Amino acid sequence: MLIRYKKTLEKIAMGLMSFMPNEKDLKKLQQTMKEYEAEENRQLFLWKEEDIIGLLGILFHADQNAIEIQHISVNPSHRHQGVGKRMVKSLKEMYPDKEIISNEDTAAFIEKCDLC
Repeated sequence: MLIRYKKTLEKIAMGLMSFMPNEKDLKKLQQTMKEYEAEENRQLFLWKEEDIIGLLGILFHADQNAIEIQHISVNPSHRHQGVGKRMVKSLKEMYPDKEIISNEDTAAFIEKCDLC
């Protein structure tokens, strides 16, 4: 289940975000987290089953009626079990009128999800 990020979940979110290739540097990671907290057109979601095992970061493009998936990460011990695909599917169900698009970091995974 996708849940909205709250400040109380910051350490878990940062841990999951750090698995993204461009978020290894602590200063970059902290900056990214601040952007999700401060900017209205960005939203961070966490994926919870028994525990929180995934993260999805999106950017709303109002001019394109689209949602760009900027970050997608799954705890390594839960990978290759369809968690990422379930997160994207759940996002699509949350925003059925929006087109889901990717950036260069998430494109390869999003193509596997067959959203089109």
